[in-house]
Amino acid sequence: MMNDVSAALPVHAGASAPRWPVRYLLFIGGMGGLLYGIDIGIIAGALPYLEATATASWHLTSQQLGFVVAAVLLGSVLSSLFAGMVADLIGRRGAMLLAGVLFTASIPVMALSDGYGALLMGRLLQGISGGLIGVVVPLYLAEVLSPERRGRGAAMFQLLLTIGLVLAAVIGLYHAHAVDAATAAVRHLPGAEQQRLLFDVKDHAWRTIFWSCLLPGLVFTGGVLLISESPRWLVRRGRIDKARSALQRTVAAAEVEPTLQRMQLPEERQLGRNGKRDPLLSRRYVWPFVLACLVLAFTQATGINSVLAYAVNILNQAGLPGSVANGADVAIKLLNAVMTVVALVLVDRKGRKFLLMLGSGGITLSLLAAALLFVQSERGRLDVQATLQQQVSGTTLSLPLDPAQWQRLDGTAGTAPRQLTVSYAYGGFSNVRSLRSDNPIDATLQIRREDAVSADSVIGRFFRTLHLNPFPDPAQAASAPLVIERAVIGPVPPPTHGWLVAGCILLFVAFFAVGPGVCVWLALSELMPTRIRSNGMSIALLINQFVSTVIAAIFLPTVGHYGYASMFFFWAGCTLLYFLIAAFWLPETKGKSLEQIEANFR
Repeated sequence: MMNDVSAALPVHAGASAPRWPVRYLLFIGGMGGLLYGIDIGIIAGALPYLEATATASWHLTSQQLGFVVAAVLLGSVLSSLFAGMVADLIGRRGAMLLAGVLFTASIPVMALSDGYGALLMGRLLQGISGGLIGVVVPLYLAEVLSPERRGRGAAMFQLLLTIGLVLAAVIGLYHAHAVDAATAAVRHLPGAEQQRLLFDVKDHAWRTIFWSCLLPGLVFTGGVLLISESPRWLVRRGRIDKARSALQRTVAAAEVEPTLQRMQLPEERQLGRNGKRDPLLSRRYVWPFVLACLVLAFTQATGINSVLAYAVNILNQAGLPGSVANGADVAIKLLNAVMTVVALVLVDRKGRKFLLMLGSGGITLSLLAAALLFVQSERGRLDVQATLQQQVSGTTLSLPLDPAQWQRLDGTAGTAPRQLTVSYAYGGFSNVRSLRSDNPIDATLQIRREDAVSADSVIGRFFRTLHLNPFPDPAQAASAPLVIERAVIGPVPPPTHGWLVAGCILLFVAFFAVGPGVCVWLALSELMPTRIRSNGMSIALLINQFVSTVIAAIFLPTVGHYGYASMFFFWAGCTLLYFLIAAFWLPETKGKSLEQIEANFR
């Protein structure tokens, strides 16, 4: 009984609490968010140039490009599974240091890559780092900061995450202007020379974009060396003196001993009258775990990471050209950061539940509006599948796309820009090509078997021996004919349409930043009881990253086959379910200590 009363006691942040050590902790936590944001956002600026060069030199398919985008998320999935165990084994500080080292090491692997394998490995390393950061940094901040500062800590993590996205977008915008300038400078040259020089410029652009991420990784890695370990982790390891020393850096002197006592109480309350712990399948563990998993899964089901990663591509398809789309991408990332500041102010005033309902409701409406805009632009496209299938010679298609050819395919005269989207397959291997009449590089529609059929893999062979066959068989595809599955042509949407779509994405990002953007990290760290917090957070973030990875991996093939409207409708439906979960199931945790939150589920 006494334990229960003690757990319910409020925790006060004393006026004399050390200020600069806490600020430094917030800074390092924020730097973790910065790296996480760079993880997600850097590919958006690099992808158009990677697509323009690697598809030709490395014969990458749209599926492989999708894997390059999703590799960060896949790496996060893999590391999220073990992040809690790593954090328990080597400490929160040690896990954060490991994350920084992996992120820093990934940069030269990506920037110096000379093929698909090396690039994919670098992205995986970056994702593994991101998965560790996504679990350990919110865990560390939740365990170190007082209830009054915990919301601010999560908001700081998300704020720097959004600044990382802004930084990545600004880097992409800078290189977009450089590429546009180079394109204008070589227009007078012969076609072959023009394409060669533009290829070199774009190849240099995406490599430099990756190199620019090195400095933040070094700052975070070095900064972690100067922080103290989590006092709660130290208490669980029986290192009471070290825990006391760590607390002296973050709380007032008068609060050190009471706080230390409260940290030791949860372990005692887990013991019943028979002296045994409550089973892990009891309600006090299962229900908060399920809620946290649902919140994290539906946060990604909004499509946020795919929208941020593919923002330039989406806006290009919506009608915004070149550097204009990159500029809009920067605006999206800047608004994300600004609205995160708003969330930082509101999260400890309005509470987590209110902000999640507001955010998810606004996201649903924004996604529906964007979907309807794409329905309008995609409705008038002409089906030219039969025409292109007739042009197939053997197992290849080589179709020069001069102005006359564009007019023949479209059936209309004029010089207005047009876009052609082609989905094709060799057996189980499919690919998508999107070309524009105003892009000098898209002078020929070239489809070859080696551009779609990838080499066999150990994983693919393993699953085929089990007769599960989730991966296509290269041996069968080697003799399969070329099938044009879908081909549509139509005018490039006007810039007005592109700005309307950009407006919908801006609203989407604004509502996400105010609601799920900040609250998801609080839900992850606050809902989990002490006994399962680290491993529970790992599993919840694993689900989060798995959903994000699947969505990112299928994005390009899906929009190629079914259009952008279908993807936005799907995200809107998922977000509506998110709103219902926040409204009816999620408890409010504002102003409560971790021990008080845990007591609510008993």
